Amino acid sequence: MFAVIKTGGKQYRVAANDVLKIEKVSGEVGDIVEIGHVLAHGEGDNVVIGAPFVEGATVAAEIVEQGKARTVIAFKKRRRQNSRRKIGHRQQYTAVRISEILTAGAKPSKKAAAKAEAKEDAPKKEKAAPKKAKAEDAAE
Repeated sequence: MFAVIKTGGKQYRVAANDVLKIEKVSGEVGDIVEIGHVLAHGEGDNVVIGAPFVEGATVAAEIVEQGKARTVIAFKKRRRQNSRRKIGHRQQYTAVRISEILTAGAKPSKKAAAKAEAKEDAPKKEKAAPKKAKAEDAAE
């Protein structure tokens, strides 16, 4: 099964377990995000096309990485005026793995949601312990 989604002003054709880089989406690594702008979905000859979006269809994706792309250099020079300008830009992106394509208003599977919740709970416990140790060191 495939879907055509729109995010960050661009359109992507995706299938389950595809990894792609999209414009930055807020969230931590391991979080599940839902992309609701599905333009079309289907399998083989059975394709549903939206006008403009397919109602009730979403794509669930897991955030794999948050990063910055390579530097793009914008260099402007005006001849015979001793005028130059050089600036660089690094676009932020989010790498996501498509976990499933959901139709008819379905919600992401419990597996994906539980995995995200488990990862959220683990860092909270780790962060709490070092704070207590720092407080005890300061008291001594």
